[in-house]
Amino acid sequence: MDDVLVVGGSFAGLSAALQLGRARRKVTVLDTGLSRNRYAASAHNILGHDGAAPAELLAAARRQVEAYPTVQFVQGCATTVAGAADDFTVGTADGEALSARRLILSYGIVDEMPDVPGFAEAWGKTVIHCPYCHGYEVAGRRWGLLYSSPLSLHAPALYGDWTDDITLILDGNPIPDAERHKLERRGVRVLDGKLAAIHQEGGQISGITLEDGTELGLDALYAHPRNHPSADLHAQLGLETETTPTGIMVVAGERQATSREGVFAAGDLTSPIHSVNSATHAGSAAAMGAQHSMLV
Repeated sequence: MDDVLVVGGSFAGLSAALQLGRARRKVTVLDTGLSRNRYAASAHNILGHDGAAPAELLAAARRQVEAYPTVQFVQGCATTVAGAADDFTVGTADGEALSARRLILSYGIVDEMPDVPGFAEAWGKTVIHCPYCHGYEVAGRRWGLLYSSPLSLHAPALYGDWTDDITLILDGNPIPDAERHKLERRGVRVLDGKLAAIHQEGGQISGITLEDGTELGLDALYAHPRNHPSADLHAQLGLETETTPTGIMVVAGERQATSREGVFAAGDLTSPIHSVNSATHAGSAAAMGAQHSMLV
């Protein structure tokens, strides 16, 4: 039996496995190989690796973790979980059963792409979700923001640090007149119609069309589609969750401990802030939490 089974081998999971491997704990990382940011050509704000391709970062990290003899990797998708602290078993879609004293859930989330032509093709390239991750590369250009929740009304104030050409596409959602006037006083254009198509080539957008025929030239479109966890082990375990504007996340406390003894969680599964930096930090904290919980 392993000390820890890490379910999900992207940035949070690899960070956890690295910490535990260096502590000489026996660890298995169960990974599908489908990281959420596989659509992005580059990752930013990662000290020492600014602009590197996420796939290259993950490959280098995995090679480093694989060097620790107590860590092994299993390719597969987790489908079932049973047991309790000191005796968990996770089943895979291939029929394999993996056992461990502790679990770290780091399987992340899956974005639900809207049925809009061009959205999926440009996602992670110029249809993006975070100005800190991608804003510098399109600074000073034509930005659009697709309304997803009332939080969208506050984002243009932040975006103003990167560009003064901002259009909010309400996508058929009503907003209070006071909020509309506030946006317009900031110089933000507001379009009411629903998004019908994104014009793009190779992931680079040039504009959009609304259902009413309105066309608008854009160089970047910020969007926050609905998402859901990429597995349901947290639900099977009955873990406490919290609703966010775009989905749900698992509640994690000190050292990423969840509401169930012996289960820790990290990465996009546990945070509304989706970035490599926050994921790696949470993965390290989860590893220390799992290790310390086995000392008693």
